[in-house]
Amino acid sequence: MQDELSLVSQAQQGNKEAFAQLYENYFNKIYRYVVLKMGNRTEAEDVTQQVFLKALKSIYSFKWRGTPFSAWLFRIAHNLVVDHLRKSSKVVMTPLYESLPSSDGNPFLITESRLDIERLRSATKQLTKAQQEVISLRFAADLSVAETAKAIGKSEGAVKALQHSATVALRKVLLVGQEQ
Repeated sequence: MQDELSLVSQAQQGNKEAFAQLYENYFNKIYRYVVLKMGNRTEAEDVTQQVFLKALKSIYSFKWRGTPFSAWLFRIAHNLVVDHLRKSSKVVMTPLYESLPSSDGNPFLITESRLDIERLRSATKQLTKAQQEVISLRFAADLSVAETAKAIGKSEGAVKALQHSATVALRKVLLVGQEQ
């Protein structure tokens, strides 16, 4: 795999193969982030495609300013998700578990997994917007603390603090749910 700087530079010069490689490198991370935010696989696929279309149209304006290319993509994704949700008067939520592959056909395990995911989604809604964003980027998009910090424009310490407070809050909510 070519390094990010080289790929972006080539894509900015009109190299379609370089942009295609960037697409391949980041599509799954962007998609996981978007589907977690939106909850609907079909809409998330559309928004993810829009992220890359917008990136392709504006890659010429991308400038290296100490943030990785991925942070720029996640900022585009965040803005498109916010715009999409704002425009949608009625957001139809599809459970996240529909986007997860099932490795075995055991109905009990599938049901348990779906219930766990739904409980986690419900618990996540009780977090602050900043905590939700950090959890989405860290665990759904699988970004490092440094990448998350750059994507949301906060320090690494702030990201760590938000992640810690979010996981503590989630643990409390989920434990209360188990006791009931």
